[in-house]
Amino acid sequence: MEHQSCIFCSPRIKTVHQNEMSFAIRDCYPVTDLHTLIIPKRHISSFFELTKKERQYCFDLLLHAKARLSTDDPLITGFNVGINDGIDAGQTVMHCHIHLIPRRKHDVQTPRGGIRHLIPEKGDYTKTS
Repeated sequence: MEHQSCIFCSPRIKTVHQNEMSFAIRDCYPVTDLHTLIIPKRHISSFFELTKKERQYCFDLLLHAKARLSTDDPLITGFNVGINDGIDAGQTVMHCHIHLIPRRKHDVQTPRGGIRHLIPEKGDYTKTS
């Protein structure tokens, strides 16, 4: 079901991959080059409200996109995968989407901790207080 105010429901959105229940686009504000979003076709805000079938199709497309990115850019050496679910988790577009963020060697000085850096003081969990 389309929602007129949702940017992900726009018929003009340019997809890079798709399957029966989900599609992938490049993020308009990429964290790294080729940052990709996996989006269910049904307009729903929370990942936790997806049906089992929708989750499977999203994960299938996530794996497909990861494989394609790895083939297309040999400098990619890792990935961050994340879902912002709810306003307090940082979700700004209220249509469920999964971030697939390609990482490359030396793209940040110290990658250790990865997504733990969402709360900066929790990023390096090896430090003692």
